[in-house]
Parts: sequence; C-alpha cells; structure tokens
Amino acid sequence: MRHALMSGRIDRIAIALSGLCVAHCFATAVILGLLASAGGIFESPIFHEAGLVLAILLGAVALGHGALVHGYMMPAAIGSLGLGVMAGALTMDHGLQEGVYTLIGVGILALGHDLNHRAGR
Repeated sequence: MRHALMSGRIDRIAIALSGLCVAHCFATAVILGLLASAGGIFESPIFHEAGLVLAILLGAVALGHGALVHGYMMPAAIGSLGLGVMAGALTMDHGLQEGVYTLIGVGILALGHDLNHRAGR
C-alpha cells in the first residue's frame, strides 16, 4: 500500500475512475436516449452513491497521503471541492443539470489527483 501511495498509483487509479465516471454519465445519457427501458439500471441511486463513496475513499487516501508527504494542501483542497460538487449533484433530480454538475465535480476531482501526482514526483 505504501508503495502504491508513494509511486502515485492511487492517484492514477483515481484519475482513471474519474474517466470511467465521465464515460458512465455519457453512456447513460446515450442509452437513455436509445433504450428508455434500460435506464433504470444505470440511474439507480445506489449506483451513484456507491461511486461517490469510492471516490471519497480514494480521495481521502491518495490526496491525504500526498498532503502529508509533499506538504501541498492545494491538490487536496481542489479534490475536496470536486467531491463536494459531486455530492451536491446527488441531491438533484436525474437529468441534464445533475449530469452536468456530476461531470464538473469529476473533472475538478481529477484535477486535484493530477496535481497531487505531479507534486509527488
């Protein structure tokens, strides 16, 4: 685990998961447009809540460790802002607005992980 933190592997994994989240949001919109009956699976609140929990856990471990090792709080602060935007999006009804806010939050979180990874080099 320590090696994964020190090498920035967790940040890279978190960035990849952010990309998967973007792909999920985009795919959900396309699938809902094409196959309205399949939308219930991808729009399930538990799917989004579990994703947010995973993002919070990875963010706490990777960004928290980075702040302790390299001493820069900015990546953790930016990542936390992204998590907050993502959490706020969960309070909205499913639709365009929720998707846009989720994608903005994911992008901000990925930026925090990228800055954390770069600071650890």
